[in-house]
Amino acid sequence: MAQAPGFAGLQPGPYRVGLRVVQQHDYARSYKGKTDLVTGQPYLGERARPVQTLVWYPAAKAGTPLRYADYLRTEATDEVFERTEAQIAAFMDAQRQKAVANLGLKQAQAMLDQRMWAAANASAATGKFPVVIYAAGGGGVAHEAADLCEYLASHGYVVLASRSLGTRTSLMNFDQEGLNTQARDIAFLLAYAHTLPQADMSHVAAAGWSWGGLANALAASQDSRIDALVSFDGTQHPDDTKPVVRTRLTLPWLYIQRRPESVRELSVRGMETSSILLNEATYADRYHVVMHPMEHVDFSTQALRLASPAHFTEYSRVEVEAAYRWACRYTLEFLNATLKASVTGRQFLDRTPAQNGVPAHMARFDHLPALTGPVPTQAGFAAALAKEGFAQALQVYRRMQQQDAAFVLPEEALNSWGYQLLREAHDLPAARAIFRLGTELYPGSANLFDSLGEADELNHNPAAAIIHYQRSLDLNPQNDNARQRLQALGAPASSSPAN
Repeated sequence: MAQAPGFAGLQPGPYRVGLRVVQQHDYARSYKGKTDLVTGQPYLGERARPVQTLVWYPAAKAGTPLRYADYLRTEATDEVFERTEAQIAAFMDAQRQKAVANLGLKQAQAMLDQRMWAAANASAATGKFPVVIYAAGGGGVAHEAADLCEYLASHGYVVLASRSLGTRTSLMNFDQEGLNTQARDIAFLLAYAHTLPQADMSHVAAAGWSWGGLANALAASQDSRIDALVSFDGTQHPDDTKPVVRTRLTLPWLYIQRRPESVRELSVRGMETSSILLNEATYADRYHVVMHPMEHVDFSTQALRLASPAHFTEYSRVEVEAAYRWACRYTLEFLNATLKASVTGRQFLDRTPAQNGVPAHMARFDHLPALTGPVPTQAGFAAALAKEGFAQALQVYRRMQQQDAAFVLPEEALNSWGYQLLREAHDLPAARAIFRLGTELYPGSANLFDSLGEADELNHNPAAAIIHYQRSLDLNPQNDNARQRLQALGAPASSSPAN
């Protein structure tokens, strides 16, 4: 029996959906201190960071589908795993009251009883599937995008999510520490995904909404194992994006945002628009979608379900839900194109919204292709040298600096790189080229001239070695290694140690 359409008319894929709730801790990080920050009382429980993890996956056969209330129930234990049944029942009663207040009794009960696609602990389908790590909005719950997660799982993805907890309390601290905390949660889920038999860890994406849509950009800039990025209305504030190194975002990036605001509205909110991460990540292949009917909270189907009639003003609930459905469709086709190399997914991205059947005036789409040429990072520089030859190091370096004036390789990094080429890659010409580059960029570095002299010796060029050891000793008369090597090569040192 085919599955019925889901929330907002989402169309299921070929797979049934399973859900597992995994209660685990990240023992590499603390969460609670010896004193509880809220009560001030001594804390006697587990102090490691709790990461209750929801895992959606392609299932082999149908099971008893969950109700939406079952997702709400997972919130009761997403920070403290040991909640009693009485505490969980009290939590659920509060959730019902909130839903009734917003929607009325009949509609609230219908929402809670809604059948979802997922079945708890259903048998997993055979095969390997790409992985999507979902990061919730600041302080958001793991199931805030349950409909999207089920949708992706039904189309052949393993999706993991956890609650957006603060660094030390349940409330997110919206600062650099809090951002790094959520990025580390993404890294933890990525590590956990390695233990899942269905997970194809060679194809991984990170997705997230709002604060999570920024945290996943930070995670992607730190971890090259993330192959694709999806952000729902995140990264707008320049101060928050400072930790994200622009040149390390070199992956395909789908950015879906709410309706645009006028200059007047941005000014009222004190929004600085001169530094926008999406514009500055020029080495990422960016796909930018604007969904005009959607507001910021509409990317959370938890919020959208609970939205009262007063929330829908310029656009109706039907129009907003239709926009949400298309946001999910763009996400699916983007992931299909980037993680599964799907031709139809690529064709979808190459067409305009109207050509894809999106209602007129609902969406705007822009493709911002990544800049071509080497990325101005050490990795990009190394790749360019591997292609053009290490003998071209200085010319390539100057070219990359013209491309990005901020591109700099520190003295210590060049020296270490040269020795790695020498001792690990066993590539003496390349090592000597990097040391030579170092002496050109840092002509006052005794250490780099000493290293270059060592490479000259290994290259059976004692005359060059003498010149470079002598230069090192001139720069640093305390360099005993250069003095000893000069004596061994039969060239008495011209500098003497300082008194």
